Amino acid sequence: MRGVPLGAEVTTLECADHSQQRAPISGKFLWRNAHPPMHRFLLFALVLAGVALAGCSMPLRSADDFLGLVTPYRIDIVQGNVVTKEQIALVKPGMSRSQVRDMLGSPMLTDLFHANRWDYVFSIRRPGTEPQRRSIVVRFEGDAVKAVEAPELPTEREFVASISKPSTAKVPPLTLSEAERKALPLPPPRAEPVPEPVGAVREYPPLEPAT
Repeated sequence: MRGVPLGAEVTTLECADHSQQRAPISGKFLWRNAHPPMHRFLLFALVLAGVALAGCSMPLRSADDFLGLVTPYRIDIVQGNVVTKEQIALVKPGMSRSQVRDMLGSPMLTDLFHANRWDYVFSIRRPGTEPQRRSIVVRFEGDAVKAVEAPELPTEREFVASISKPSTAKVPPLTLSEAERKALPLPPPRAEPVPEPVGAVREYPPLEPAT
């Protein structure tokens, strides 16, 4: 802390922030009776309050965006067995448990107190697509299928389309338009092929003199 020399005349000044200052009349030394840590705390509180008010005034764009600025990465969450319309159509009354397991897989839920009931529960949450949840119940009488309780199920093609994210990439056209064809440069003229000579092209003297 800086003070004033002994014997120097000092005066007390009041600043705009109501802090008191002592300074020599000569103006060479200055001492401030303020509280810088408290000032820093108040400044930090004001900045934090401003950020909070700005965040409240900004609308949220979606549940996956934070203040419309940051999009967190989300993984696909899949639970249970995917059962399509083609698969459930293969399950017929009278089939054994092992046959049902071969077609639909192992049930997700089994209960010792309800051994004659198999529950196939399927759910999927994938970013960019609608969440799905379906439940299928297969009831047995002994070891044979008695009934199947299932909602309207999608086909395999429909299920694949429902979990596929829409593509935003622009597909280029595979064919040229008439205007594009006319704008193409003309090919260079083809040179006429030189005809190959037919017959002997050189005369040779006879091997023996004529008699």
